Amino acid sequence: MPAFTPQEIHFLFERAFNSGNVEDLVALYEPGAVLVSGGELFTGYEGIRNAYTAFLASGARMKLDTRAVIESGEGLAVLYGAWSLGPPSSTQGLSTEVVRRQPDGSWMFVIDNPHTPL
Repeated sequence: MPAFTPQEIHFLFERAFNSGNVEDLVALYEPGAVLVSGGELFTGYEGIRNAYTAFLASGARMKLDTRAVIESGEGLAVLYGAWSLGPPSSTQGLSTEVVRRQPDGSWMFVIDNPHTPL
């Protein structure tokens, strides 16, 4: 299911993450998208799939709240989110993502940085 607003992509991400479905997560990204994880850049479907496959193995659940959306008239938007993970351990942070409107009107991640520095 595609996101038809920038905000909806957070809802779909949380749902795919919590179901443990790596293919549903990857489907939210453009083919050349970049994910920042553990200080490394993961690019494209294969890189993003590899990053999430290892992470989803922990079985952690995510809560993701959209804090702000800044949308341009050019089909780009920046999203800021507050997330938390747990159990087995409890972790939280802030994310910054760039999403782009696709020709069919849906939105997809272009850049995803789940660890925004404070």
